[in-house]
Amino acid sequence: MIKATYKHYKLHFKNPSGTSRGILKTKDTWFIILEKNGKTGIGECGMFKGLSIDDRPDYEDKLQFTCDNINLGLENLVSELIEFPSIQIGVEMAFKSLESEDGFNLFPSEFTQNQKPIPINGLIWMGDKTFMKQQIKDKLNAGFSCIKLKIGAIDFSSEIELLKSIRQEFSAKDIELRVDANGAFSPQEALEKLKCLSDFDLHSIEQPIKQGQWNEMAKLCESTPLPIALDEELIGIFSEEKKKEMLSIINPQYIILKPTLVGGFGGSESWIKLAEEQQIKWWITSALESNIGLNAIAQWTFTLNNKLPQGLGTGSLFSNNFDSPLIVKNGTLQHENNRDWNTSFLDIKLK
Repeated sequence: MIKATYKHYKLHFKNPSGTSRGILKTKDTWFIILEKNGKTGIGECGMFKGLSIDDRPDYEDKLQFTCDNINLGLENLVSELIEFPSIQIGVEMAFKSLESEDGFNLFPSEFTQNQKPIPINGLIWMGDKTFMKQQIKDKLNAGFSCIKLKIGAIDFSSEIELLKSIRQEFSAKDIELRVDANGAFSPQEALEKLKCLSDFDLHSIEQPIKQGQWNEMAKLCESTPLPIALDEELIGIFSEEKKKEMLSIINPQYIILKPTLVGGFGGSESWIKLAEEQQIKWWITSALESNIGLNAIAQWTFTLNNKLPQGLGTGSLFSNNFDSPLIVKNGTLQHENNRDWNTSFLDIKLK
């Protein structure tokens, strides 16, 4: 028999981080801890307040239900948790962790053996022009060749000036630029703004308009001068039929999968299969999980063999994250086996 409990944990940002939804100072997360025959497994339920579909008043009730019914097994629980994607992935992780030798090597590969790194994009947070420019310089000095900028919080003309100044110094061959609007544009202005942005050889723009406007997004994807990647658009779509319908109506150039928000590893793999059937490209992004969640997502991502830079470099944002073998180096995420885990904040020993 497996015994299951959950714990709440509050992550603190080293620096308040700007998004189009406001300034983030802390991030709540929860851990499911499994115990069986002297072994421990852990999974992270990184529900994202204000963004996750499972940001609901009964969230902790569902966590307790999951712990009480853990012996139903993974498959039965996942189908029970379809509307709680962050608990889904937490359960998937926890079972994988329990089965693994050390609790952390969930998907053994060349990545976990520190033989191959995962290329990632450097994330630039919103702020004034000077702050954003300094972040870009720091990322370039740290060896990144792909940078993602959050846009939509300061005025558009300042953002255009910022992109212009980057491109005056660095060509598209030097650095790949992605931008993420987090739905900040109105459907009426979006195409004009995409035309302005396309002058700067951008790789793509994430979610130019708010999710749920399928027909408007479809028109944009058809006429855009700049590849569009759907992000928030995927949140809250559970059935394969609905996923297929959305992809065929909008027909985007890319989709971005945050496993914590779209149904864990199983839910993400179903999106990938449907996207590939339609020749839609994709990449994986973490959603501000602690290093415990990031570790599992990164290991799983490596097994998918996607060559694009992934969005996995968020582990260093928090002052009270868990020490782990994950390290960002030369624009990649690496797993250094000589670095140990420290989960003492949670009073958990997995070995």
